[in-house]
Amino acid sequence: MNHSHTEKKIKPVAPKVQELINASKSMILATVDAEGNPNSSYAPFVQVDQTFYILVSFMAKHTRNLADGRKTSIMFIEDESATKQIYARERLTIEAAASQIERDSDVWNTVVTQLKEAHGKVVDVISEMGDFILIALQPVKGSYVNGFGSAYFVDANLEIVEHRNDANHQSK
Repeated sequence: MNHSHTEKKIKPVAPKVQELINASKSMILATVDAEGNPNSSYAPFVQVDQTFYILVSFMAKHTRNLADGRKTSIMFIEDESATKQIYARERLTIEAAASQIERDSDVWNTVVTQLKEAHGKVVDVISEMGDFILIALQPVKGSYVNGFGSAYFVDANLEIVEHRNDANHQSK
């Protein structure tokens, strides 16, 4: 099927970046190990200003990868049961810089309290375990998609930079 360039363009849907984050209790993590092998996982989180915090165990591959300061990507995505079109699920993907927060520091204490408020008393138990560490994930840049023809570049402040309309889909 050939589509001409005179067809009506799809109007982008207004971005709702923070609303997607607020609707999420956990994030999807993508990390790499020292040999460049990928690993995907997830972690419950809290957001303080523009930084995301996760409390994770060193028994998990992704924790070791994050603690070693390797590149990471995080994703928030609309629930499959809530989407109208599976190919156009709302999603936010962010490249992030990871850093470990010192145990019992002011940041540690503040964030662990917020994690407990968000995710329950289990945080009291795991935060006392020696293999759990607190990781800060600082956004660098990313992309936000909320439908066909509705994709955007996102900056480190999770603000929309521009509509990604530079590449048109091509038909055979």
